[in-house]
Amino acid sequence: MSFPPPFYRWRPHPWHGLSPGPEAPEKVQAYIEITPFDLVKYEIEKSTGYLMVDRPVRGSSQPPTLYGFIPQTYSGERVYKLSPKSKRGDGDPIDICVFSERPINRAEVILTARVVGGLQMIDNDEADDKIIAVLQNDPLWGDVNDVADMPSTLVERLQHYFTTYKYTPGQKNTTSIETIYGAEHAHKVVKASMLDYDEVYGR
Repeated sequence: MSFPPPFYRWRPHPWHGLSPGPEAPEKVQAYIEITPFDLVKYEIEKSTGYLMVDRPVRGSSQPPTLYGFIPQTYSGERVYKLSPKSKRGDGDPIDICVFSERPINRAEVILTARVVGGLQMIDNDEADDKIIAVLQNDPLWGDVNDVADMPSTLVERLQHYFTTYKYTPGQKNTTSIETIYGAEHAHKVVKASMLDYDEVYGR
C-alpha cells in the first residue's frame, strides 16, 4: 500500500522525521518537550523519538516558556564557531524557547515560531544555544521581530532558569550565559545548525 506525502505509515521521529520549516531560519517549526507547567525535565530519547523523563527539577524554578527543539538541526562545528568561548557543540538539536500569550499546557506538539534572538549558553565547554522565538500569529507577540522589542524581565527569567535548572547543592554550576543576541545572529545560529545536521545526517 502506498502513502502520499506527507502521510507517514509510522510516526516520524521528531528530530529526524520532521522539517525545520520552509521559511527557516527566520520562521521555524518547533517540537515542544516541556511546558511552563512542568516540574520534571522531559526530552526525547534519541534512538526512538519518544519523550522520556530526564530528571525531576530539584529547585523551585519552572520554565518561563514552551521549551523544545528545532527538527533537523545539530549543534556541531559551525554552531560552536559562533560561540567563541565554547570548545565544541553539544551534539544535540538546537533548543528553542517559545513565548505564547495563551497558556499551552501540553507537550509533544508542533508549532510555528518566529526567531527573534537567543541566549549564547555554554554547558561544560559545549555550545548550548537557546533560541528565543514567539508563536507565529500570536495576538500579543506575533508582531515582535527582535528580542530587543520584548520586556527585559522576560529575558531575565530565561537567563535565571537556564543558569539554575541544573543546580545541585555542593556541586559547581556548569552553565553560563555569555551574551544575549538578536534576531540577526539567531538566524545565523539556526542556519549553521541546519548545515551541521546536513553534514552529520544528510537530508
